[in-house]
Amino acid sequence: MDIATRVWNHKWKIDPIVRSLIDDDFYKLLMCQSVFRNHPDTHVTFSLINRTKSVRLAELIDEGELREQLDHIRSLSLSRGESTWLRGNTFYGKRQMFRPDFMEWFENLRLPEYHLEIKDGQFELTFEGKWAEVMLWEIPALAVLMELRSRAVLDDMGKFELQVLYARAMTRVWEKVERLRAVDGLRIADFGTRRRHSFLWQDWCVQAMQEGLGDKFVGTSNCKIAMKRDIGAIGTNAHELPMVYSALAQDDAALRQAPYQVLKDWQEEHDGNLRIILPDTYGTQGFLKNAPDWLAGWTGIRIDSGDPATGAENAIKWWKARGEDPREKLVIFSDGLDVEKIVELQKQFYGRVRVSFGWGTLLTNDFRGLVPNEGLNPFSIVCKAVKANGRPTVKLSDNPRKAMGPADEIERYKRVFEVGEQDQQDVIV
Repeated sequence: MDIATRVWNHKWKIDPIVRSLIDDDFYKLLMCQSVFRNHPDTHVTFSLINRTKSVRLAELIDEGELREQLDHIRSLSLSRGESTWLRGNTFYGKRQMFRPDFMEWFENLRLPEYHLEIKDGQFELTFEGKWAEVMLWEIPALAVLMELRSRAVLDDMGKFELQVLYARAMTRVWEKVERLRAVDGLRIADFGTRRRHSFLWQDWCVQAMQEGLGDKFVGTSNCKIAMKRDIGAIGTNAHELPMVYSALAQDDAALRQAPYQVLKDWQEEHDGNLRIILPDTYGTQGFLKNAPDWLAGWTGIRIDSGDPATGAENAIKWWKARGEDPREKLVIFSDGLDVEKIVELQKQFYGRVRVSFGWGTLLTNDFRGLVPNEGLNPFSIVCKAVKANGRPTVKLSDNPRKAMGPADEIERYKRVFEVGEQDQQDVIV
């Protein structure tokens, strides 16, 4: 595929930014089914949050073009082939992962309306409605904004300039793949949908990983690409679930138990490699300290904030204290990874636990230094649930720079979850 030529002609209707309702991360569909079952009437508000204030998106991206892309997403529905793939494919060794009642609902879904304003050089983009519906806006909305920003930066470049740019970017990806090829025991997946450079670029990166890494590449979080390339769809659950469950808690006692109630509901639906703990929403240390014994029997843990090595060491200590063998447990690293950190973590933990990596933005959007003024450097943008049934959500994280929510609620959550001093880490994405 000549990506440079496609970018040059990016107004072709053949290249909408989001081309399918399953151009989404697999974990969103798994979580959506859980929400559909356990919280069908919960009303949630999602909001765009640009952590990198220096990237003034509303001054780069045309509002009309953004609306056109968002309206296109609202016109999408599952194709027959996509429905068949979800209904009949085997995911994590299990057939019919998605129940018939959920699939019937999903096949008839059109995403709800959005609300868009401009304030101080930024877009204020929100989605309100039933949780199961509005949650499916998160990844497409982020993908649209990331790609429109890329298109704005590339808009004045000529054909040959674009060809050279993509040749350099491809060389960079391939050099990373060659370095990873030499890593013994590596297991790595693409987690780069939400902040990708573009759909075409993510698809190219996945193909490069397939060819360059062979069996070391275990799949992609992107359902559309997984279907298209006949590879594994990878993903479990995310911070969204404990954030909303916690916002719904009626008092401090219920709040303290909310993150565990999430996993209790999850355990009723899934087993095996889908039983992965994501402990950092309100601090990993307190989560593990107060976790019920049955959670120690789960397959593994995903480390998504704070110092990754510290997180893994704490998990190992916790498993040993609970009588579990860490060598049989899976640790998935997924925060701000690039080759150097992947190699370092693999060396430190291989043989002590089962190690895996979810490689995101610095796989699918590493154009650092390839255009003037850092114009394509990755930046930190999220789309999070900010209210549930009118109550604010909170996230603390193991990195205080990722904390979000009203200040008084953040302090309340820190008290309830016994969060002490935390080390600040740079937020790459």
